[in-house]
Amino acid sequence: MRTSLLDVLSDRIVVADGAMATMLQAADLTLDDFEGHEGCNEILNVTRPDVIHGVHDAYLAAGADCVETNTFGANLANLAEYDIQHRIRQLSETGARIARRAADAWSTAERPRFVLGAIGPGTKLPTLGHAAYATLRDAYQENAAGLLAGGADALIIETCQDLLQVKAAVVGSRRAMAETGQSAPLICHVTVETTGTMLLGSEIGAALTALEPLGIDLIGLNCATGPAEMSEHLRYLSQHARVPLSVMPNAGLPQLTADGAVYPLTPVELADALERFVAEYGVALVGGCCGTTPEHIRMVAERLHGVRPVTREPRADAGVSSIYHHVPFAQDASVLMVGERTNANGSKAFREAMLAGDWQACVEIARSQARDGSHLLDLCVDYVGRDGTRDMRELAGRFATASTLPIMLDSTEPQVIEAGLEMLGGRCVVNSVNFEDGDGPGSRYARVMPVIAEHGAAVVALLIDEEGQARTTEWKVRVAQRLIEDLTGRWGLRRADILIDALTFPIATGQEETRRDGIATIEAIREIARRWPGVNFTLGISNVSFGLNPAARQVLNSVFLHECVQAGLTSAIVHASKILPMSKIPKEQREIALDLVYDRRREGYDPVQRFIEVFEGVDASSARATRAEELAALPLDERLRRRIVDGERDGLEADLDAAMAGGRSPLSIINDLLLDGMKVVGELFGSGQMQLPFVLQSAEVMKKAVAYLEPHMEKADDGGKGRIVLATVKGDVHDIGKNLVDIILSNNGYEVVNIGIKQPINAILDAAEQHRADAIGMSGLLVKSTVIMKENLAEMAERGVAQRWPVLLGGAALTRAYVEDDLRAMFPGQVHYARDAFEGLSLMERVMTAKRGGAPVVDPQREAALAARRQRRERQRAMVGEALPGLNDASVRSDVAVDVEVPTPPFFGTRVVKGLPLAEYAALLDERATFLGQW
Repeated sequence: MRTSLLDVLSDRIVVADGAMATMLQAADLTLDDFEGHEGCNEILNVTRPDVIHGVHDAYLAAGADCVETNTFGANLANLAEYDIQHRIRQLSETGARIARRAADAWSTAERPRFVLGAIGPGTKLPTLGHAAYATLRDAYQENAAGLLAGGADALIIETCQDLLQVKAAVVGSRRAMAETGQSAPLICHVTVETTGTMLLGSEIGAALTALEPLGIDLIGLNCATGPAEMSEHLRYLSQHARVPLSVMPNAGLPQLTADGAVYPLTPVELADALERFVAEYGVALVGGCCGTTPEHIRMVAERLHGVRPVTREPRADAGVSSIYHHVPFAQDASVLMVGERTNANGSKAFREAMLAGDWQACVEIARSQARDGSHLLDLCVDYVGRDGTRDMRELAGRFATASTLPIMLDSTEPQVIEAGLEMLGGRCVVNSVNFEDGDGPGSRYARVMPVIAEHGAAVVALLIDEEGQARTTEWKVRVAQRLIEDLTGRWGLRRADILIDALTFPIATGQEETRRDGIATIEAIREIARRWPGVNFTLGISNVSFGLNPAARQVLNSVFLHECVQAGLTSAIVHASKILPMSKIPKEQREIALDLVYDRRREGYDPVQRFIEVFEGVDASSARATRAEELAALPLDERLRRRIVDGERDGLEADLDAAMAGGRSPLSIINDLLLDGMKVVGELFGSGQMQLPFVLQSAEVMKKAVAYLEPHMEKADDGGKGRIVLATVKGDVHDIGKNLVDIILSNNGYEVVNIGIKQPINAILDAAEQHRADAIGMSGLLVKSTVIMKENLAEMAERGVAQRWPVLLGGAALTRAYVEDDLRAMFPGQVHYARDAFEGLSLMERVMTAKRGGAPVVDPQREAALAARRQRRERQRAMVGEALPGLNDASVRSDVAVDVEVPTPPFFGTRVVKGLPLAEYAALLDERATFLGQW
């Protein structure tokens, strides 16, 4: 029995071989060797096995632990070009047997050698419609079955450019294992271009989210670039991937010469890079791709001989993905919004477009939901008399590339769900699974779960069993337990992959049996979250208000959503633009809605009747008119601030004209009024009182106001004051702050190179280099963006360019202490915090003054305050250290006892001590001190 590759990987670093094609190009091969199929290297497995064996032998002699089979092109797309696609299995098996013989000849009991069955991407991109998913999947099954039959120890799916193609290869490989009765580790390598994404625009986070749930054993990168360009993507994988990491870079970026492409990276340089990847990112399997030779592998093997893997502590970020980006279930100060308008049963406009075959209109509805702030799209095509499978393929295929949002596939038919999953390379959510007809053979649950598991999808679990839809709290919790235990135990889903739908029903019918439905839903969410920490939730919010007029529905939906979120709801299926933040709902309406939700009836007062009375004759347009009247009654300055907070753009230009006519300059309007409004928005967002869609509405109004004011600004005439590259960091699509900085700096004589949103550090540094920037500015709205900024600074330090460009950081989630304490401490260059666009202008002026030999960038007063804050922190740490010895000692802290009796505090909550006798007050302090000492 051969030693398992995974066992060896857990014990030491494993070194794979280098390029196959580079070696074959140096061999003396004729057209006859290729059987007339020029360029088809896989034919050589049959015609020149000696040459292929010689390549394997050279790498094994150089110290490689693994060799890849000469089967990179043994796939449908490649072999079909030569009309020999029927030989996929034969060429794969033959290639694996050659590698097996070579590996066995070099293997010893102390040092086994392994065969990696190479599965290449081919030239067909299923996401773009080049080939059908099922056709590719079945061809990959042939490919994998041949490799397994030939003796491959593992299968490596590499140089992947389309996530749907990777899924086809993984699923095909899994089916081959089932067919042959053999099991082998699966390694997935995606190829990230110099643009920072895969060929179709997929970020590394999207790739990890889509591929890890498919059950792969290693994930990593190969080809396209050298190790330098892979660093930031490996950093992400190191922090988030739960499976081991692998990397096989090219020998640098190719340089075109008169003799063709030349790869510049020397063996020592490759070894240096891979040694760093092992030490810093915990990479377990290393090797080389294009341009690497046995000499490169010799150096790598010598450098990493006997090195043990570094222990990583990844933070899995549960979520879903489109082919473009990852969307976490846990949103910053928000709830995950699932757009409901791409549902044929819930949206008349979408249904009519679908029935008419107007696919572009359907796509526009999807795009409008993205603009309104949705994070996912709920796609449902179920309609009586329609071919749901065909409709799902049409729409899912279009949504895959036309929208950046991940998809929640919503259908009662397993074949419709499967059709959608076969069109989408990202990770989907399937809505839904339940026990309506049980969970035995033949049930819908039993038919759909194998499809979900094969495609690695997350699920919405409806609280329905054989008795019907769960109505009471106890019933809901009972069904949730059954679903969670089966989904995690039998089907291998993590709790975070399950979105419990606790069900909601109309509560304004006046019928006694519906009065407590809202309470039951809220209580069930709270109890399920308590019993099964980590599980997620979703809810079709609009069901709660069915039967009411639009204005009433908007208020009740918004209040009910808020209460559910407080109980633990993590996502909601809603029309995001129809939800109001609590701050925009009049107090009386909000209180009556709460009375309705919680069934607060009392003598002479029925919240159902009162709620209907309040909204009688009120429609959404009249409600907006009332808000407009309230806004018009405010003083001009306050009105402009409120426009930003409320996201109200109607009448904006007239108010801006009036402010300028009254003597205010455009910069004063921005600085004193509009930014004040954005500050309030930031505070509401940070405290959870305003959801992200409303922040975006406010940002749009701000953007519109600044664009209107820009032509009226006095532009500085001293061009060439300095040049800055501005970017919103990777993973963040919000650009209002960055664009405001752009306008302010541009109007004050600076040249701004604004490279847009979602920019990786490679793109930022390339732009700074290309444009000879004097400084770099990074922006982001989300909390995760602050982490990306820290990683970007670390990457700059690693590349030795930290001293080259001063860095200005800004964004709603940043704090001055985080930038000026934490980030400055780890960054050897200059990094500054810009609270707003005007502080960014001030910083840029100081940066350029210092660059020309003037005063330093630092502000003496701020530096003094910073020093005082650091001293205060050190004193606090010292005080804690004295009171609790060892708390600040990581080596002590890491050894935690779990068999310790937890001390009981003298009391819970608060206690008023005013007026206590001195002796009692002293005794109370002693009690608290004793308690803290016990901890």
